[in-house]
Amino acid sequence: MIKVLLLDDEGLVRNGIRLILQAGGTAEVVAEDTNGANVVELVEKYRPDVVLTDIQMPQVNGIEVTRRVTALPDPPAVVVLTTFDLDEYVYEALQAGATGFLLKDIAPRALVEAVEQAVRGDSMLSPRITKRLISSYTARPAPGSAEAAADPLKELTPREREVAIEVAEGLSNAEIAGKLGLSESTVKVHITHIMAKLGLSNRTKLALLVHDIGLA
Repeated sequence: MIKVLLLDDEGLVRNGIRLILQAGGTAEVVAEDTNGANVVELVEKYRPDVVLTDIQMPQVNGIEVTRRVTALPDPPAVVVLTTFDLDEYVYEALQAGATGFLLKDIAPRALVEAVEQAVRGDSMLSPRITKRLISSYTARPAPGSAEAAADPLKELTPREREVAIEVAEGLSNAEIAGKLGLSESTVKVHITHIMAKLGLSNRTKLALLVHDIGLA
């Protein structure tokens, strides 16, 4: 069972997240607080696998929570869950070491999946945030090298290419499974193979790569 430390100043939100994770069957909230002032003490006491934190909280916000947690030896993964869809928050959170950045309109199953992915070291961003990061990335001048012009996905099977394209569209594993008529476990296996073949560490990098060659 994945252990989650939950930080949010709204009790109703904490209750909802707790129930969603409980219903998912793979994670449980082992501790919670209304802000990040005591996050280091809570991490040391409860040893969570994932810290799920809001951005705007009294005393210590989610960005500072991320910095404090990732500075610890052998830290848990940090996933930011917020209503504030602002670029500066996204960049600050990722720079501070957050594994994921999600919006609170996320589907329950996608939230459970994000926690599972965080434990594996995989990144997960809300689809519209992924698309904005891709737009920002592709606005940069193209490198124009012969190496960049080569097909970086040539090692993938046709099915793996399909899965990679759907990841670039910001779909979760469950959504990809439904769209392509696969099981979630099969999608996870495909993504593991894709990452290994391309030498990538997370979904965001895969999405940028796929978009950069014009497939999404």
